[in-house]
Order: sequence, then structure tokens, then C-alpha cells
Amino acid sequence: MPTTMNTQPETPAEGLAAVVELRRFADRLEASEVERALRQGWSWSRIAEALGVTRQAVHKKYAKRVQAAGIETRRRRDV
Repeated sequence: MPTTMNTQPETPAEGLAAVVELRRFADRLEASEVERALRQGWSWSRIAEALGVTRQAVHKKYAKRVQAAGIETRRRRDV
């Protein structure tokens, strides 16, 4: 019978520190994937839909970073 590893932190301080690290990792991963999606031609709307947020929210969060990285983004076309 396989044994399971106890992943419960010993103290609340350890648990909360783990939460902070997970949030930082998730933020870095999200930023990296947004950049990758834009480099591959995704629109802000498509990225927002994949993340479950509004286009405005994802644009506000990443537009300056993307511009600084020199990534070309698709322009929104009003039809």
C-alpha cells in the first residue's frame, strides 16, 4: 500500500508563508503565459476569457509590461 506524504505545514506561519510563495509563483506564471499568448498573436479578449477576467482587467495589469518587452499586440477592431 502506498504511503501518502503529509503536506500540512506544522505551524500557521509555515502555512501562510507557503500561500505567499504560491501566489508569487502563480503571478509569475500568469505573466509569462500572457506574454507568450500575445507573442503568438492572441488578443487581449482571448487571454481575458482564458483567465476568466475582463479584457480591461488583463490589459490594465499587463499592458505596460508587454510594451516594455517590445511585444506587438493585436489592435482591437470596432466592427
